[in-house]
Amino acid sequence: MNKATVNFIGTIQTSYKTVAECPGQARPANGVSKIVLDPEMLPALKGIEGKSCIQVLYWFDEADRSALQKVPRWSETNEKIGVFALRSPMRPNPIALSTVELLKVEENVLTVSALDCRDGTPLLDIKPYMDPP
Repeated sequence: MNKATVNFIGTIQTSYKTVAECPGQARPANGVSKIVLDPEMLPALKGIEGKSCIQVLYWFDEADRSALQKVPRWSETNEKIGVFALRSPMRPNPIALSTVELLKVEENVLTVSALDCRDGTPLLDIKPYMDPP
């Protein structure tokens, strides 16, 4: 298997102190979250103020990366299915993607509608949300 290296560019601040406190599958998070970018990322934010929604990619750093199959929470049969058919954080590369409303930009801190991750979760990337064609 080939390997790659990614750099975390900041952290996410939420009200969830543990993974167990985070909202489950398809349940919206409440409140607001803050995305704190490393100060050297400040130039990369130029122009983001005009965006209403952004996509946030982050790393589930406490996830089990060895899991390839899992019993979904909603399963009535307890049959395992592949992690690529689920939104579970347990996967070979525990990358999460959420689309959130951008509420405020102050220096290197973005205030957004609530993210469903643990406080201190590493940030991978931010992209403007584009409506599908």
